[in-house]
Amino acid sequence: MEPIIEFKNFSFKYRSQVEPTLIDINFSIYPGEKVLIVGPSGSGKSTLAHCINGLVPFSYTGEITGEYRIGGKDPKNLGIFELSKMVGTVLQDTDGQFIGLTVAEDIAFALENDNVLQEEMKQRVEEVAQMVEIKKLLEHSPRELSGGQKQRVSMAGVMVDDVDILLFDEPLANLDPATGKKAINLIDHITKDKKVTTIIIEHRLEDVLYRDVDRIIVIGEGRIVADTTPDKLLSSDVLISQGIREPLYLTALKHAGCKITEKSRPQHIESMELSEYQEKLREWYQSGSIMQKKISDEKILEIKDLSFSYVSGKPILQHINFQVRKGEILAIAGKNGAGKSTLSNVICGFLKPESGNILLQGEDISGLSIKERGEKIGLVMQNPNQMISKAMIYDEVALGLQVRGVAEEEVRERVYDTLKICGLYPFRNWPVSALSFGQKKRVTIASILVMNPKLLILDEPTAGQDYRHYTEIMEFLKEINEKYAITIIMITHDMHLMLEYADRAVVIADGQLLADDTPARVLTNEKIAGKAYLKKTSLYDLALRCKIDDPADFVEFFIRYERMLREREE
Repeated sequence: MEPIIEFKNFSFKYRSQVEPTLIDINFSIYPGEKVLIVGPSGSGKSTLAHCINGLVPFSYTGEITGEYRIGGKDPKNLGIFELSKMVGTVLQDTDGQFIGLTVAEDIAFALENDNVLQEEMKQRVEEVAQMVEIKKLLEHSPRELSGGQKQRVSMAGVMVDDVDILLFDEPLANLDPATGKKAINLIDHITKDKKVTTIIIEHRLEDVLYRDVDRIIVIGEGRIVADTTPDKLLSSDVLISQGIREPLYLTALKHAGCKITEKSRPQHIESMELSEYQEKLREWYQSGSIMQKKISDEKILEIKDLSFSYVSGKPILQHINFQVRKGEILAIAGKNGAGKSTLSNVICGFLKPESGNILLQGEDISGLSIKERGEKIGLVMQNPNQMISKAMIYDEVALGLQVRGVAEEEVRERVYDTLKICGLYPFRNWPVSALSFGQKKRVTIASILVMNPKLLILDEPTAGQDYRHYTEIMEFLKEINEKYAITIIMITHDMHLMLEYADRAVVIADGQLLADDTPARVLTNEKIAGKAYLKKTSLYDLALRCKIDDPADFVEFFIRYERMLREREE
């Protein structure tokens, strides 16, 4: 069988760069294969995707050495239009992919370009909408959909054209865990049913491995570090050496002193052979207690009987009650469209509640303007493109201080300090447009942190971040939380993030408060996880399979152990 994608001694250097981004790339992908590509930010995996879908060399010019073939043909001779007929790409930033005024129009765009008859077009649009479960949304505007719904519209838009290769760039970045599972399930079904070749580029390795992949290609510093089966990769140290997060159940087993082998089939916790590891794991868990973080009793934020509706009679939030204590890191979790982001907008004053009160340090803030609330409460939105208003990075981060009349010398010092902490100092004189989605996210976090707020609300703070940058940002947030007692609220779909960094989790489902407990208790409760579209942590499954009596306590122990290790490293 001939490969559908083939790279031979391939290197690529962007026109504006001194060093090549891809170096001596060699691999083949065959028709019907499902391949996962992982690697840290800046490793070259997005550039590799651009080579496959034609953005290199047609949109991003540079120097190519070696050769590569898509469908047996040289992409340079095909052109980007011909390549788009072979390769369908679902972007991480779905907003950059929408063209139509309605979902139906957007899905039909490729068919309109091909002059497909309207009757056939409608039929094909309905078929593909049914397949990705968005048939009820065909008359909606793509802009008013949730992150998960937008992802499905983008998938439908590339599937409608019957391409041979589907390329997914960070498909899980903006999805809640259960919707992410559905997306991975859907990608798996599409691969098998339509017999297409599927390539997934994703940071959330454990979530992608919910369904089998044929191979995992690991890229590091522009080179292929590994190209092997999941079981072989997970029993090696390649992921750790490249700064890629391995599945949590494997981390726990390693903490217990277990040596993971390929024969134990580590790809899925449900089917992994654990008999040789059980005793060691139980001994580690029973080895001793670890101190928990102490939280102040002082309340910094109180939400009292809060209700909100966009349309009268259709409540988005109903009678929400919870408190946030000073110095706490609180996670707000729940499915796409549950009302989490709406809640943050109400707290910040962008939306006015129908009823209820919001107290900041014991004072009702209903009379404060958005600007006045912004002095005390900083909000970092999920989509960085909705926050950025300046062309240059320095100017964007400095803006909040400048409009408040801070002296230029102090502005520069505070901006530079913040950029260093967020890993953006080398780019201080760059235009924002030159940054990746993840880097733009860090710019928006920096622009709020520079203001020194009392309370920081982050909507999906780590979406699109690799494990190294994710850890850098979260460790920084943890540092300002502990050093300066800045209270942090995180709206998140990332269950790992919630487990690792949150002291408490508030769960919202269908506009109602479903749970207010520790992350470990929330993520080991099947009823809550099911209702809120969360995903039970794989640590829970590991505890059950190793016959540990209290899985929630096991998860708590794991979290405290991890924190202890991080503090020792510091």
